[in-house]
Amino acid sequence: MENVRRYRALASLCRQQAAYRPLQNWQLLGQAEHFEYLAEVALKAHFDACNGQSDAVAAAWTTPAAA
Repeated sequence: MENVRRYRALASLCRQQAAYRPLQNWQLLGQAEHFEYLAEVALKAHFDACNGQSDAVAAAWTTPAAA
């Protein structure tokens, strides 16, 4: 989750810089979009890992024990 915060902070910084640097506007906005994409990927990976872990625990509770 820390990486998600970092990526979003970098994207915000790129957007702020784009407002003050008109000659580099498109490049900075492209970088911001890339950092937002990385944040989405990291967030999805985090939730997939959490959901996979809870599914394994739920399976252990619902699977009958061998007699």
